[in-house]
Amino acid sequence: MDIVIPSATSIGLFVVAATLLLLTPGPAVLYVVARSVEQGRIAGLASVFGTQTGTLVHVLASTLGLSALLASSAVAFALVKYAGAGYLIYMGVRRILTQTERRVSSSTLPRRSLGRLYRDGFIVNLLNPKTALFFLAFLPQFVEPSRGAAAFQIAFLGLLFTLMGLTSDGLYALVAGTAGGWVKRQSRYFDWERYVTGGVFIGLGVTAALAGGRK
Repeated sequence: MDIVIPSATSIGLFVVAATLLLLTPGPAVLYVVARSVEQGRIAGLASVFGTQTGTLVHVLASTLGLSALLASSAVAFALVKYAGAGYLIYMGVRRILTQTERRVSSSTLPRRSLGRLYRDGFIVNLLNPKTALFFLAFLPQFVEPSRGAAAFQIAFLGLLFTLMGLTSDGLYALVAGTAGGWVKRQSRYFDWERYVTGGVFIGLGVTAALAGGRK
């Protein structure tokens, strides 16, 4: 099988969408920030590597599952794309309607070894069913079956997202670990974060659905 990646246009759109999503923190980022605030930058980075290792497992599962689906039925794959777009919109609406838990400013977390932090971060992301559903909904929007080698396209996008996540989460860890006290006091952030996050998911879902319709 030839090694094929999505077109430059699809990769560009993917990078923009992924950047917006990564800049709107979810549970894994809040976990990393909380650990960084309590134990410093090194602890935060250990947590980041743990969460992103969990992400790689979801990327592998998505690659195998979506590739098998496309191989069996192009129609079924198209239905998954539309269902994924709908799920992204649902996630956005639910995020707007749900109050954010202010976990970063809550009670002090117990100190952990770096190995324990890595393991906890891995488990946090691995056992989060929303992460698995997210990849199943997000990655197909940028795959171009007509180019062939869908498995390589899905794997490429998943690995690119993981690398971007490693970078952005690492920056969160460094900033939170350096300015822990200041981060704890930024409670106003949680008052508007859900609107930004929800809007990004809704916009991505609508765009994906319309793009799928044009194809």
